[in-house]
Amino acid sequence: MPVPSDMVGETIGPIDHDVDERWTMAYAASLGDTHDCYFDTLADDGVVAHPMFAVCPEWPVIVAGRDVSDRWGIAPDEVRRSVHATHDLTVHRLVRPGDRLRSSLTYSGVEQRKPGTFQTMRIDTVDADGEPVATTYQGGMYLNVDTAGGDKPDADAPAEPDFGELPAEPLMEIPVPVAHGAAHSYTECARIWNPIHTDAAVARKAGLPGIILHGTATLALGVSAVVDAVADRDPSRVRRIVCRFRAMVLMPSTITVRIWDEIPVTEFGPATRAVRFDVLNAEGGPAVDRGVILLGD
Repeated sequence: MPVPSDMVGETIGPIDHDVDERWTMAYAASLGDTHDCYFDTLADDGVVAHPMFAVCPEWPVIVAGRDVSDRWGIAPDEVRRSVHATHDLTVHRLVRPGDRLRSSLTYSGVEQRKPGTFQTMRIDTVDADGEPVATTYQGGMYLNVDTAGGDKPDADAPAEPDFGELPAEPLMEIPVPVAHGAAHSYTECARIWNPIHTDAAVARKAGLPGIILHGTATLALGVSAVVDAVADRDPSRVRRIVCRFRAMVLMPSTITVRIWDEIPVTEFGPATRAVRFDVLNAEGGPAVDRGVILLGD
């Protein structure tokens, strides 16, 4: 059945989460990112979560949204054919252990594109005081599924940063090994369960060559590499993370994070610099494409 544009405005949640050190440390460990800011609980200010940790409390509300797809006439096989296409995360502040977070989802756009129906969802995560912690605009593509009711694109989604052509050569290339069990570790530590990342039989049935690493895990590895290389190893400088997902990452393999440039910016709120990057899989395909990380001081 087609994806109806009438679902724009539908809200899911909120869902509450209590965050502790075990969860934030496990997430960083699953990425091999072992900086003291993620692990030193003896520090005066305690520890913080990785900038991409926001995807962890977002996952249950995404799953809850999938559970109501049948009400909109979207068949289970059509849901299985949907792929995570774009990600735009604004980090209002890093998550800390002790936070009680509340995440809610709003379907914010549905439109027909050549590969199928492109659906946008906005996910808002706030703390116990109602203050924003993370805002994500996530785009998904229902492959070979039509749109019903006319296009309703998301008019409020932030524009993708565009700084023109990339340089002829990247500033640096950083190889990052991905272990055989990386997807299993990430699944358990992020608490994001999707069997195409852990079960070879399910992956084969979905038409995949094998289990694949989560797109958010690949992106998080890229973010860690950028923070280490050009942000003084300080994740609190990350203000926004934007990318498109394209190629798959199989395991074991080695991905390559390419950092293209750093650009001074003034039009992105508290951000002062933009770092353009991408992540290539072992075959040279763009697993993370058109990546931009906005950094503050």
